[in-house]
Amino acid sequence: MLGPNYQPPPVDIEDQWNYQHDKRIDSSELIDPLWWQSAFSDEALDELILLAVENNLELRSAALRAIQAQQILAIAVGNQFPQTQQLDALVDRSKYVRSGITSNVQSEFYPNFNLTWELDIWGELRRLVNSAAADLKASMAVYDGALISIVAQVAQTYISIRTTKRRLVVARENIRVQKESLRIAQVKFRAGEVSALDAEQAQALLSNTEASIPSLGITLQQLKNALAILLGVPPGGINYIVSLPSTIPYTPTVITIGMPQDLLRQRPDIRAAEYRLAAQGELIGVARAELYPNFSIGGEIGAIDIRGGQLNGSSDAWDIFVEFNWNIFNYGRLKSNVRLQDAIFQQLVSDYQQVVLLAQADAENAIVAYLKSQQQLAHYEVAADASKNSVNISLSQYTGGQVEFDTVITTLVSDVQQQDILAVARGVVAVNLVQVYLSLGGGWQINDGLAPVELLPEEVWKEMRNRIPYWNKLK
Repeated sequence: MLGPNYQPPPVDIEDQWNYQHDKRIDSSELIDPLWWQSAFSDEALDELILLAVENNLELRSAALRAIQAQQILAIAVGNQFPQTQQLDALVDRSKYVRSGITSNVQSEFYPNFNLTWELDIWGELRRLVNSAAADLKASMAVYDGALISIVAQVAQTYISIRTTKRRLVVARENIRVQKESLRIAQVKFRAGEVSALDAEQAQALLSNTEASIPSLGITLQQLKNALAILLGVPPGGINYIVSLPSTIPYTPTVITIGMPQDLLRQRPDIRAAEYRLAAQGELIGVARAELYPNFSIGGEIGAIDIRGGQLNGSSDAWDIFVEFNWNIFNYGRLKSNVRLQDAIFQQLVSDYQQVVLLAQADAENAIVAYLKSQQQLAHYEVAADASKNSVNISLSQYTGGQVEFDTVITTLVSDVQQQDILAVARGVVAVNLVQVYLSLGGGWQINDGLAPVELLPEEVWKEMRNRIPYWNKLK
């Protein structure tokens, strides 16, 4: 087999994370493949992820591309065997009339079988098999990448739905408090203690807060529609999401993230880039093989059988040959092709190294975003508690005539914003945790070891088998 033989290129990768010593992360063990179960312990989320893995159409398309790569590999394997196999047969039945004399009816039968086999002296066909095998692995890695992306999108959309529902609860609670402030202002106005301005200001604030309800309703429905697409069902197919609680999932105190070196075998995009590199490396050998002579052996077996007329009997014929081809006048073109394949390989080396660098940056970005959003959430919780207390104090003081209504309005406006910010911040922490696991490449292991043909639902296989019978041997 003409080379070069593939060797994984060197890559620069860090020995530890930037936040290696943070008590909230554990890098001593690999991440849990079923990270969403250990992170959130949410049965509804578990069910949604299972539905998405089964029904998501983008994921199904990725599985079908892997099956296509599998068939290309099978074709490459088949090309190692005799390439031309042909069985011919001619049946001829005739009668001749010449000078008034009619001959008997004559039947002739010519069966013929020929075979040609290209000898893989320089390893061209074996290299093509290796390249197709690497392409199949790359396709499976692309499927794994699609899988973890779908899982993460389902988890993040689910969290966003519950966050939006929490924001609706917060908005309605603010509306309740603001209605009470409006009632107090109206009572004091009717008693002649304040002007109508206080009641009008209270009404304006209340109406603005009530206007946020339809806006949040739009967001909620859009998120539900996005989740339906991820599950591969029409938007109306997940109305039961309405019954989900309006609390935001909490995150664990400590998360397991492994070491940066684990990214090389965990992240599907890194594996896909390396497999594409390996596939291209084999094509250099294929291009080099074209510089050398090509040998084929073949043979033909035939027979003639004649019945009727003046001749009766049969005869046999056979032929064996060795064919030799050498493109000696195309060396410039063939050498250019070798250089072309090598340049493509070197480009893919750079692409692979870039993917590794981006993967490290992606993971570091996700980790720091998660850790800092937790710190941010702690401050927002303190601010939200203080804001809630200030509303209660200002309403009490306004009722007792100690402060003007402007003070009440200021605390109410601040509380509306602060409570909403807190709900959003809690959702952001959970979403950022999902992003951490996505950046680390976790989750594809749930289908690890399955052949491409096992990644499709049974109803899809049934449809394909009904269309053509040749899938039966693969299932």
